[in-house]
Amino acid sequence: MQSDVTDALTSAFFEEWARVGFAALSLERVAKNAGAGKAALYRRWSSKVAMASDLLSKVGLTLFELPDTGSLEADLLAFLLSLRRVLRHRIIQRVTLDLLAEIAREPALERAIRPFQEARRKRVKTVIDRAIARGELPMTIDRETAADFMVSALYWRLVVTGGRSDRRHLETLARMTAAAISAARTDDRNRRLDETR
Repeated sequence: MQSDVTDALTSAFFEEWARVGFAALSLERVAKNAGAGKAALYRRWSSKVAMASDLLSKVGLTLFELPDTGSLEADLLAFLLSLRRVLRHRIIQRVTLDLLAEIAREPALERAIRPFQEARRKRVKTVIDRAIARGELPMTIDRETAADFMVSALYWRLVVTGGRSDRRHLETLARMTAAAISAARTDDRNRRLDETR
């Protein structure tokens, strides 16, 4: 079946990427490992950049829909649980590290995955937007920096250092991240006070 062939090619592609890195990845070897012909692969994707762009937008690195829990800290915990589900996968860890290195060397890859990266970033920012709508965060908050806070600590622990993250760690991280992001409210209030003096 067509879907079975696509699934086999997808699995073989990520396995090969994790094993040898994107620069050394061969689509011919991917097709062979998937038990498919080269023609079957090239009917679906014209190049490994096109294949990476398409598959990254569909599997693995995509975050789950994030529920509105009613508070910033609880939303952050739900987000971190979703992110952990993605980042603790062995293949995703290797592919993610290689991807970040490779996009600096391969402009075509960076351009190809930009829409996927922007869509993922937009989903992260929904947590911030909900907190703004609830009055937990000021309208003036630096949304880009807040989004960085949400992702960086867990990414560092799971992907960069290869550490572990249990439920207690995520709860602590959600609480600390909420406090750090909420500090923007104090900064904003202090700035307004300074401006009125």
